[in-house]
Amino acid sequence: MNRTASEAKIHAPATDPAWALNVINKDLTRMFTLAELRAMPQTEVVLPIACVEGWSQNARWGGVRVRELLAMVGADPRQAAEVRSLETEGAYTGAQVPREYAWDELTLIALDVNGQPLDLEHGYPARLIAPNRPGVLQTKWLSSLAVR
Repeated sequence: MNRTASEAKIHAPATDPAWALNVINKDLTRMFTLAELRAMPQTEVVLPIACVEGWSQNARWGGVRVRELLAMVGADPRQAAEVRSLETEGAYTGAQVPREYAWDELTLIALDVNGQPLDLEHGYPARLIAPNRPGVLQTKWLSSLAVR
C-alpha cells in the first residue's frame, strides 16, 4: 500500500452517501451510484496486486467489467480509458488504461475483495483492478472512468 486513506485525504469524499462514479465519453457522462453498480451484473476474478517493490498477493475481486461501463457511454473497443481518483494530490491520482486492458474481460471496477466490500484502505467505494499491471496503476478511490 503506497498511501493510506488518511494520507490520501479521501475519507470524506469516499464515504459520502452521494458518491457516484462518473463514466465519460466526450459530451456524454453517466453517473453510477454504488447501489447502481452493485445492481449490475457482477464478475469475479482472481488477480494479484503486484508491487513494484517485489511482492505480490492474489485476491478474489468482484465488480463490474470496465468494458461494460465503457460500452454504456458508446465507447469503441479501439479506445483506451483513464481513471481518476478522489485523491487529488500526489502520484496516484489516476492512471491510463490502454485499450488492451480497458476491454479485457478481467479488468474490473472492483467493489469487493475476497467476498467482502472493499474497505477504505483497499479503495472503497471502487477501484480499478486489471491483469498484469503493477499495483501503482490499480487506482483506488475512483471518481471517474473516461474514454480516451
